[in-house]
Amino acid sequence: MRTTLGPKAMLKMIIDMMGQVQLTNDGNAILREIDVTHPAAKGMIELARTQDEEVGDGTTSVIILAGEMLVAAEPFLVQNIHPTRIVKAYFNALDDAIKIIDEKLCTKVNLDDPNQIIDLVTSCLGTKFTHRYNDLMCSLAIEAVKKVIVTDEDGKKDIDIKRHVRIEKIPGGSINESTVIDGVMFEKDVLHQKMKRRIENPRILLLDCNIEYKKGENQTDVLMQDEKDFEALLRIEDEWTKKVCDEIIALKPDLVITEKGISGLLIFLLMLRRLILIFFLNRFGASLLHESWNHCFEKTEEDRQ
Repeated sequence: MRTTLGPKAMLKMIIDMMGQVQLTNDGNAILREIDVTHPAAKGMIELARTQDEEVGDGTTSVIILAGEMLVAAEPFLVQNIHPTRIVKAYFNALDDAIKIIDEKLCTKVNLDDPNQIIDLVTSCLGTKFTHRYNDLMCSLAIEAVKKVIVTDEDGKKDIDIKRHVRIEKIPGGSINESTVIDGVMFEKDVLHQKMKRRIENPRILLLDCNIEYKKGENQTDVLMQDEKDFEALLRIEDEWTKKVCDEIIALKPDLVITEKGISGLLIFLLMLRRLILIFFLNRFGASLLHESWNHCFEKTEEDRQ
């Protein structure tokens, strides 16, 4: 871990269980791939994870500092000094350190001053692999955080970057083409090549149900005496699909997003309208979309029935 700290830090090549290769000097990213059984080592890994969640930076520094504190405590253990007394001394040192930081080292940051904010972010990115793109990365990070700031009634600001900020990697291009999008992004394609690929200010329908004909499979007994009976079954399925299509069209959406299955006939019928795009989206992506839209209507299976 020592060689990953500082301006001359070196990257570590990590190969995870899936065989993917990652180059990083982030302490938490390195330690979370290590499988250890020693309780003290597990505590160090948990320390790095907590630092990353609470602060977002300084994971390597915390691990090295904690290791040096353990080294400093070893001579006292050799002298048979009880561990509780050593821990109490560390707590006293913590109080003194906090007092010195508050009185001499702390500086007040003006959130309305962009230069101060950029200086703070630059100090975090100075040892990262992207330090050559410092100006771009700083501006992207600051812009992304400003978009997800939530201020409560007491004036306290809450920033949940784990939930509301997502980094999407698209193959091709360069880092200089990176940008912040104010909204929700998901990489999905339309379900028919003749459907539109660009639409502005759409009416969106988000479905949390299947829009394909539910077949009985082994739960249904059907007696067919001739080919007309089989044609009747197919006709019932087509009529149901057309009915669902008419219900969707009646809402006049421009974009339909579904989490579950959709029949091929319904895709074709919607394509004929030349107004509707259809995506498959998982539950998490759909929940983000639902939160991001101020005016969103949702039609569940109960509503459709």
